[in-house]
Amino acid sequence: MKRIVLILMLMVGQAIAAEKPNILFLLSDDHSYPYLGCYGNKDVQTPNLDRFAAQGLRFDRMFVGCPQCVPSRATLMTGRSAVAVRMVRFTSPLPAELPALPDLLRGKAGYFTGVGGRSYHLDGPQIAGKRASPEIGATMLKYGLRTFTNRVDYVEKTGGMKEFGSKLSAFLDAAPKDKPWFFWLGFSDPHHVWDAKGPRGVPDPAKLTLPPHLPDLPGVRLDLARYIAEVEHLDGDVQSVLDVLEKRGFARNTLVVFMGDNGMALPHGKGALTDPGIHVPLIVRWPGVVKPGGVTKQIVSGEDFTPTMLEAAGVTPPKVMSGVSYLKLLRGEPFEGRKYIFAERGPHGGDGGMKPDILASTFDLARCVRSDKFKLIYNCTPHQAVAPVDSQRDPGWQEILAAHEARKLAPQFERAYFTLPRATFELYDLDADPGELNNLAGKPEYKEAELELKRALTEKMVLDWDFLPTPLR
Repeated sequence: MKRIVLILMLMVGQAIAAEKPNILFLLSDDHSYPYLGCYGNKDVQTPNLDRFAAQGLRFDRMFVGCPQCVPSRATLMTGRSAVAVRMVRFTSPLPAELPALPDLLRGKAGYFTGVGGRSYHLDGPQIAGKRASPEIGATMLKYGLRTFTNRVDYVEKTGGMKEFGSKLSAFLDAAPKDKPWFFWLGFSDPHHVWDAKGPRGVPDPAKLTLPPHLPDLPGVRLDLARYIAEVEHLDGDVQSVLDVLEKRGFARNTLVVFMGDNGMALPHGKGALTDPGIHVPLIVRWPGVVKPGGVTKQIVSGEDFTPTMLEAAGVTPPKVMSGVSYLKLLRGEPFEGRKYIFAERGPHGGDGGMKPDILASTFDLARCVRSDKFKLIYNCTPHQAVAPVDSQRDPGWQEILAAHEARKLAPQFERAYFTLPRATFELYDLDADPGELNNLAGKPEYKEAELELKRALTEKMVLDWDFLPTPLR
């Protein structure tokens, strides 16, 4: 009897795998690893996402292509770096001639595609003013550069950042019954400003465990507590979407991906190429294909998302894509993964011109390469002072500034946040120094490790037609 049951289960799993799965892409905003309970972080209570992780495969080493929203999304949707697709600047739209995941799924596999929730950020600035000059908007209009809505069948017009389950319901109501579908649903949490709260409110700042890259100051603890409260609020929003998926009968044949777009808006996070800026959660659930409760430590990149989703839908990824499909990993098959991941940093926000006192949070040009053990950061504009993106006026950074001015900040934080100019090259041993606070670049004992990463980064920059000078000439 047990043998018959096993055979039936296998047949069901094979039947599901043979279908083109629906694809639901859930993207959180400014969400650093390890800020989910399923990653072993005891400060965070996320029972819904923890349960979701237990139903699928949890990735422990997922790195996006940029620690900023626009270029990161460009990488996720094209299978290439933001540099390669000319999307380093926030004011750049995704070039019309470059294929993206939604239109490839629609054109090659017959999917009904849509996007909802937080902005997809791939059509350049929507209005003049804070984000861009009138001239940029006029140029977009004159040459028809905003094309992302042409790549999808459905775009949510209104609805704000609430009732996310209803957003999925509205999309499903619009989707034809005879087609597989792809829906990209963006969340606003835990993006700054941190004003949303989960069921327990803001956790006690005094009881939190600080990561090694943050000094132990009351304001830092408060900012982290407010950030965690937003993650816990996100947990409820995600469950509302999964509930609709189940209620509408789509849970069995839908590949669900949950991922962060870039890291948290705290020092060393968003806008920085240190791990808290590019290391994000990734969980994949695919009934009948992905074995529940799995964990992988393979390093994967934001570039790999589109090739993987295409292959899951039966589409061969275009050769121009530099991403590596991890479909075999999802299926539990032998998988030879990446040796390196790469990320880039460019301007943040609108194009406001260069000013003498411009901060690295607004304008910075940098690249990085990371292996299992080492990280190399290549700073091409090292004269801008460090500052966190979005949270410069919050208590954490203000208290760090005050401690620096009073000469009370510990040496490792002084080096990390107040060295000016910054080193052109930063090399970190991630096993010995997970906080990336002890720069080993130039040390003779690490010469070979540094050279290896410089070679890998040089190759990547050449293949991506990068506009910056390569680290090796």
